[in-house]
Amino acid sequence: MRQAVPVPGDLHDDDAPGGQAADTVRQLRALATPAGAAALTRARELLADRADAVTALTRLRAEVGVELAGPAWGIARQRERARPVFGADADRFLFTADALEQAGRPVLADRRAARLLAGGARSVVDLGCAAGTDTIALARAGAAVVAVDLDPVARELTRLNTAAAGLGGVEVRAADAVDLVAAATGGRVAGCDAAVLDPARRAGGRRQLDPDRWSPPWSTVQALLDAAPTCVVKVAPGLDHDRVPAGVEAEWVSMGGSIVEALLWGRAPSRAWRRATVVGRDGVLRELTADTDSGDAAPGPVRGWLHEPDPAVIRSGLVALAAAELDATLVDPTIAYLTSDAAADSPWVSSYAVTEVLPFNLKKLKALLRARGVGRVVVKKRGSPIEPETLARQLRGPGEGSAVVVVTRVAGAPTVLVCDSP
Repeated sequence: MRQAVPVPGDLHDDDAPGGQAADTVRQLRALATPAGAAALTRARELLADRADAVTALTRLRAEVGVELAGPAWGIARQRERARPVFGADADRFLFTADALEQAGRPVLADRRAARLLAGGARSVVDLGCAAGTDTIALARAGAAVVAVDLDPVARELTRLNTAAAGLGGVEVRAADAVDLVAAATGGRVAGCDAAVLDPARRAGGRRQLDPDRWSPPWSTVQALLDAAPTCVVKVAPGLDHDRVPAGVEAEWVSMGGSIVEALLWGRAPSRAWRRATVVGRDGVLRELTADTDSGDAAPGPVRGWLHEPDPAVIRSGLVALAAAELDATLVDPTIAYLTSDAAADSPWVSSYAVTEVLPFNLKKLKALLRARGVGRVVVKKRGSPIEPETLARQLRGPGEGSAVVVVTRVAGAPTVLVCDSP
């Protein structure tokens, strides 16, 4: 997730010292009062008027007081960012900048909750509740939820947001996920039937690529998967497949061509070896699954159509299944581009008609595009060190046509595929 850029009024909780966390909790409680709600409404109006931060804060201080102005402006900004994803909930929930960075999409949280509870679990512990978005999804699905976090800001956000959602059956505790998982007995954590764990994968504003440096670390993830059959763990999309324990389903979910979450499902809800889930523009979720490793697709020569697999399909290792469905082959044994004789109406790939295949040579490529009247290009690359934005600028010309230029390897050789724009 992208790191938020601090601006005047933003509230932060990541790695906050005790005093700062206490101040943030106090500010959140103040915003939950009628006076705080009025300040938030006024801050939203100023945002809608596109007032700059300094002017807005000056006016807010004069109208609602110094204590409420800065926090109200910061929360209003986070709500504006959250609104496209959270809808109406964005204007009733409170988010710090850090908590919003960690918050998952509600439609996916609802899906996780429904699947986790499908086996009959009635109580769930949310191990690391952040802003409470998973807690809320679980409670809305009918579960009794124990939300735990060591961070007092996260606990306060969860209390306030569950209350704003009108939800009961939620207990918020100060507790360490490491200790709770270590004390699990009879398949239950913190006395609950099921568990959700979302390890923090940032520290000091930097992404932690090593799972052993997550908080809680990978050892706790493994312990949870072994101790609690009914659980789900959010992990980094780049997680090494070799780390996935036997009997645990790994799933990658994409929206709009980007992976938005990766999950490890406990042995009770697991239904497959690997799963790729693609959320389409229509909001419909489509799933590609395999019970065992399907291996690699066969390579072959470039044909009339190039197919770019969705990143969820690539990360889940299911390109061979998509290839079989399309009667397609790989353009190179090490590159996740497929090729076939026909266009594909498939959720697993984006398709482009290939008009030219040539060795990579910038001068000849520019001449070809000029001759075809192509002035605008979209550059895609895989298996090449080129920078797409740089090459796109170099290829821009006076023509009115457009094309997709794919720089890759074909049978090991640097190659350019010129394709029609979709």
